[in-house]
Amino acid sequence: MAKQVPSYTGTLRNHSLTIPACVSECSGIRIFGRRIKSLAFSTDVAIIKNINADAIIAVYPFTPQPVISQAIISVSDVPVFVGGGITTGSRSVRLAIQSEHQGAYGVVLNAPTSDDVIRQIKKVVDIPVVITVVSAHTDIRSRLEAGADFLNVSGAAATPEIVAEIRRDFPEVPIIATGGPTEESILRTIQAGANAITYTPPSNGVLFARIMDQHRKTL
Repeated sequence: MAKQVPSYTGTLRNHSLTIPACVSECSGIRIFGRRIKSLAFSTDVAIIKNINADAIIAVYPFTPQPVISQAIISVSDVPVFVGGGITTGSRSVRLAIQSEHQGAYGVVLNAPTSDDVIRQIKKVVDIPVVITVVSAHTDIRSRLEAGADFLNVSGAAATPEIVAEIRRDFPEVPIIATGGPTEESILRTIQAGANAITYTPPSNGVLFARIMDQHRKTL
């Protein structure tokens, strides 16, 4: 019998963003005793403060800056995984150390990061090291042997296929994966073997457009 979950949203917060309910179908990943099934992909502090994701994955297409990580971590009510889209090498190692000191729950490394850098980071931090996988041709074994704790699969429309291929060869590896824009695409990714789903919420611009359209109709 399905469990009935009592719910309260209040008046002022009843328009907050909600992760698609189907994400609850995945197993989740337990990190420091906390079970994480959903991660919101955002660096917008207003979005981060008003979404019910289990965690935040704050990765952006610039060189990582500690002030950005600190701002996001200080605002978020849930664990934050931080990383940058273009930085590798020794700078990544220093930033990983600083991220842990700031309170990050994990560091996310971009796909070109070398195995040697993964090893260096694992030697100096106690939080999970997450390596991004964008292609089915990635040498997953070498990533895991270098010390990667989780895989972050981001293969656009090919994500479910990449996840399924990884799962066949590595049945126990924790996999975070992008779920796509619909419940159908999220469920395909979960059925392929993802343990946790990354969800991209609508931007502030999209949300404001909806509100302004409603205002125009009302006024």
